[in-house]
Amino acid sequence: MAKIGIIGGSGLYQIDGLKEIRGVKVDTPFGEPSDSFIIGKVEGVEVAFLPRHGKGHRILPTGINYRANIYGMKKLGVEQIISISAVGSFKKELKPLDIVLPDQFVDRTNQARKTTFFGGGIAAHISFAEPVCPNLRGLIYISGREMGLTIHDKGTYLNMEGPAFSTRAESLLYKSWGMDIIGMTNMPEARLSREAEICYSTVAFITDYDCWHEEAVNIDMVIGNLTKNAEIAKRLIKKIIPLLARERNCGCKDALQYAIITDKKLIPDKIKKELDIIIGRYID
Repeated sequence: MAKIGIIGGSGLYQIDGLKEIRGVKVDTPFGEPSDSFIIGKVEGVEVAFLPRHGKGHRILPTGINYRANIYGMKKLGVEQIISISAVGSFKKELKPLDIVLPDQFVDRTNQARKTTFFGGGIAAHISFAEPVCPNLRGLIYISGREMGLTIHDKGTYLNMEGPAFSTRAESLLYKSWGMDIIGMTNMPEARLSREAEICYSTVAFITDYDCWHEEAVNIDMVIGNLTKNAEIAKRLIKKIIPLLARERNCGCKDALQYAIITDKKLIPDKIKKELDIIIGRYID
């Protein structure tokens, strides 16, 4: 069982140093994940890797099956997810090629993305005041500092709709709100990971200043910095993974303990079966 999961974003489609590699297709009640999971070992630790947009970057942010991706990680035994992402910055001090480890999210999508496993006869309300695992984020921060990277240990990630980049008016609005970075994918992953009792932390690589700055965002600018960021991400992952092979002592692992409000006797058998790997220990 792979206890550590890596979700690769724009620019990261593989992990260097991954050994004993095999592809695993995972079936879920929510449809197909973005691609087959790549299972292998890094420094002797088993890891499950998934390219968020599919191999070759085929899937738009709104088209990603977030539920299937996180459910698939849970089914493979993953307990901690590191999400590698490309973002824009709203602050001059958060520069392109810097890394931000956001501790908060603001959702500005139109809910085209499915962000909960619940419904259909079961209601649950997780605590989400602190949406990122502080223990996991802390280990990543320490590792980044030891590597000499420019890494910021806090920040608010605004999850926009996409796939177009912001208008200048939107960018200036989000900057005026005090947002730090902007992306299109991480809020659903964080929310679903918490429901699945998986620790989650974003490693956000800044590629641009969005368009509040002098220059408008374009794909050439983003791709150029993505290539540089991908190499840094691979080195950072290789350093972090051996540190994560330990027992968890955070609240993420018991996030559903008081969250399920539906009377156990009234939960449909179909839902019990489909969500057994997530809710089984609370309703048996």
